[in-house]
Amino acid sequence: MEIAELGEFGLIRHLTEKIDIKNPETKRGAGDDCAVLAFEPGRQVLVTTDLLMEGVHFDLQYVPLKHLGYKSAMVNLSDIYAMNGRPRQMTVSIALSKRFTVEDMEQFYEGLRAACDACGCDIVGGDTSSSFTGLAISITCIGDARPENIVYRDGAKDTDLICVTGDLGAAYMGLQLLEREKSVYNQQLREAKQRGEKLESLPPFQPDFSGREYLLERQLKPEARKDIIEALAKEGIRPTAMMDISDGLSSELYHICTQSHTGCRIYEDRLPLDYQTAVLAEELNMNVTTCALNGGEDYELLFTVPLTEHDRVAAIPGVKVIGHITKPELGLQLVCRDGVEMELKAQGWNPLKN
Repeated sequence: MEIAELGEFGLIRHLTEKIDIKNPETKRGAGDDCAVLAFEPGRQVLVTTDLLMEGVHFDLQYVPLKHLGYKSAMVNLSDIYAMNGRPRQMTVSIALSKRFTVEDMEQFYEGLRAACDACGCDIVGGDTSSSFTGLAISITCIGDARPENIVYRDGAKDTDLICVTGDLGAAYMGLQLLEREKSVYNQQLREAKQRGEKLESLPPFQPDFSGREYLLERQLKPEARKDIIEALAKEGIRPTAMMDISDGLSSELYHICTQSHTGCRIYEDRLPLDYQTAVLAEELNMNVTTCALNGGEDYELLFTVPLTEHDRVAAIPGVKVIGHITKPELGLQLVCRDGVEMELKAQGWNPLKN
């Protein structure tokens, strides 16, 4: 069987479904944003790991190493917040080739430190090795929370409200913008070679990013939503289910509904979109709703709360109610602007696809 047939989450389920938990300290293993461990009464430990590969997750032709360090940390910190926890420690392992210098790694770690400082997380160790296939980054983040505060993906109930933070699709449009300018730059290089010009004699390439700074920031410098976790705690609101939006809203909704044994209904006209996202989508002849549903890398929070919490959760800045949880037999539905209902499919990013 081709791995692409299973996809990322299918492969994880296939490899881990027969793993038996042997230690009483292991409260939750694979299948959520973090594993949950308990070593002392009243607190449980959250552990999450991400692997980022050059050429799959990032392109160093347009990603500065400082931004890469920042983003590498933030995607792990976001997983801790998605469990309603607080990040505490981080380990960082890197495999790199001879093309990288000490100064390059200093830039990478400068970004790492900035992200960890923003979230109060300590970098406590890691490992380095050589690589023949490009830069590889593996980060493990450790956090904690009181047992009664931890939020899993499987707690959504019928009639719960579906909420998202921030706006959706901007990170994906930032990627399209970077890829477009990369294509223009590479085309100029090819034409110069055909003309026999020396590449070092070419004038510096000036990418066209004017008016699109927000989209670039969303792609290159995402922010884990520590502020939302703090706001929910201040209001005394505990979500019934939660995860961060890394692979796209449609995929994350699918995970919550599958693990909670529910359906859902979300409304197209309630999806939060930034003006720059909509403008660039139209310029590139792309459907902005598709970008919001399937783009990924927003690292916003998707969570559900009881219907009775509507007024309080809607009053939190940066939170938008986009739909509600339904009975499982009703499936996952997107209600379009014209009132037509469409089946919502998990079409977010899959790194194991062909």
